[in-house]
Amino acid sequence: MNTNKILLGGITGAVTLFVLKWFVYGVLLIDYITANYNPCVMRPMQDYIIWAMIIGTLAFGFLLSMIFSWSNTTGMVKGAKVAGIIGLLFSINIDLVLYSTSTRFSNLTAVFVSIIANTAMWVIVGVVLG
Repeated sequence: MNTNKILLGGITGAVTLFVLKWFVYGVLLIDYITANYNPCVMRPMQDYIIWAMIIGTLAFGFLLSMIFSWSNTTGMVKGAKVAGIIGLLFSINIDLVLYSTSTRFSNLTAVFVSIIANTAMWVIVGVVLG
């Protein structure tokens, strides 16, 4: 994968992930999040720092694009597998560390829902990039 493909893949992956996060967390799971996440540690949606979300999402788009480039990952199925594994391991790490060190999640079930939702989003991004 050359530099142009990495750039295009990074941006495409970031846009896909950004839209998926908005849809999954902002539409599909909003009631579940309200019931199972600690509102004291979350900003109201109107106070989100959008530039930080964009940069953070771009970082993951480029990370996945670089991994695909280095591992010669091509095709939707292989992309889904690689991104799914990365997303699963990353989500387990982040969500369990947050569960152990913060009050973000009200219960362990919410942690598992978050892991499943994040992994599914990563699989979709992997399909798009693959």
